[in-house]
Amino acid sequence: MFETKWIYEIILIIYGLSLTCYFIDFIQNNQKANRIAFWLLSMVWIIQSFFLFKQVFLENSFPVLSLYDGLFFYSWVLVTFSLIINRLFTIHFIVFFTNLFGFFILLMYILTEAQQERLEHGVQLVNEILITHITLSIVSYGFFTLSFLLSIMYLIQYQLLKNKQGMKWMWRLGDLKQLDRYSFIAITLGVPLLLLGIILGVVWAYVANAEFYWFDLKTFGSIFVLGVYALYLLLRMVKGYQGKSIAIYNTAAFLILLINFLLFSLLSNFHF
Repeated sequence: MFETKWIYEIILIIYGLSLTCYFIDFIQNNQKANRIAFWLLSMVWIIQSFFLFKQVFLENSFPVLSLYDGLFFYSWVLVTFSLIINRLFTIHFIVFFTNLFGFFILLMYILTEAQQERLEHGVQLVNEILITHITLSIVSYGFFTLSFLLSIMYLIQYQLLKNKQGMKWMWRLGDLKQLDRYSFIAITLGVPLLLLGIILGVVWAYVANAEFYWFDLKTFGSIFVLGVYALYLLLRMVKGYQGKSIAIYNTAAFLILLINFLLFSLLSNFHF
């Protein structure tokens, strides 16, 4: 395990970047993001295939004889299907969800192997996954904060234009359409990062045998925050909400985020 620790971490980083790009394509129908995601996922498939063929041809063992080994093969199959679908068909939504599930399966395999080895580097990998979980969650909060500030600027600019006041400040606040768009982009980046952070946290708690509670306030609050911002994207993309109404919603969503980050952290029995 310790000889391949860095390779596993590289796989997870590349896979996570691919998922983020697929999410951007999922939300914005961005072909450039789709191409980047495809090539990143291809790199994951190449590395996984190397390990798979090594085990089959050099170790004369096909990885399906146990649940533990089956997780790796299962993940490889999902990545393979995703690449084929992305290349031959136009069902892009299923590609994102397939890879999201495949990332979860691969993460389970890697952390389960680290748990079974119980060597210094295995334990270190589990702890690094915890650090990554916290880092991704906080970075996502940073994007949500940026989006909130842009929405506040939008509302101030909107009010100034409506009342025809503060004309000299308007150009410094920015164009309404631009503020609205940048706020949307920030949330589009924040949602997949928070989703990955939550997945890493749940799998880490399971594998590390931590005293984990699904009904812990911080755990519940983080999932709720993810749902609130996912609803933002749903209202924006499906219902067509833009401008003042979605800026007000974004402001309320950020207040919920603050409650989760500040208050629920103090009341949690599991998180700091």
